[in-house]
Amino acid sequence: MHFADAPSPRRKPSLTPMIDVVFLLLVFFMLASQFGLDQVVRLPLAAAGNTAQAYSGPPRLVSITPAGVLLNGIETPLAELPDALQSLTETLNDPVILRGQEAATSQRVLDVLGHLQDTGFTAVVLVE
Repeated sequence: MHFADAPSPRRKPSLTPMIDVVFLLLVFFMLASQFGLDQVVRLPLAAAGNTAQAYSGPPRLVSITPAGVLLNGIETPLAELPDALQSLTETLNDPVILRGQEAATSQRVLDVLGHLQDTGFTAVVLVE
């Protein structure tokens, strides 16, 4: 009669190589990913003797509220704001004053600023 060898006890697999691979993947994805995009907001600086940025002409005060945009105190849709400002300026280099109201978020102010800069206004001045 032939007896089979007794089955050897199973070895438990080592988890060390798997943990090393997971750690290396974690480090790789942390180094390869971008957590946020940096964006530069260009604002002109007003100098005391700068005559190129001297304010002249009718008032151009854009007030930003959470609900909308006010041009010189009159509610103006954001899409119509550049056209309304062009009627108040001689060139696109004329200064436009941008002011955020108390409840307006910084993102809302940046959205309006970006919209004005995208339509060609280069001298947007942000005031508190």
